[in-house]
Amino acid sequence: MSEPGRSLPTRRSLPRCRTGPERLTRAVRYAGRLLCWSLAAGMASAAADLLVAPSARWWPVLWPVPWYLTGVSLLAWAVLRAREKAAQSPPEEDEFKDHWGRAA
Repeated sequence: MSEPGRSLPTRRSLPRCRTGPERLTRAVRYAGRLLCWSLAAGMASAAADLLVAPSARWWPVLWPVPWYLTGVSLLAWAVLRAREKAAQSPPEEDEFKDHWGRAA
């Protein structure tokens, strides 16, 4: 419990600007989520097209949209993930050797 009269930190007290690697990580995460959801929507629309065979005039235009979005989000995710991996610093050689020495 907190002391009486003392307020707990709120979300607004946290800094709003993100640093470079943290911002890139968030973009990779959002692109991955978009990829997963667009793939799920594509599968659902393909199943609906196969099972229900909608006769609406707009359906032939609508059902491939999630598949196009899947391709675009896959490319975006791959580029962002490669940039994220490149931004990570490799471990120092001394730390790397020390790690293997402790593991053995």
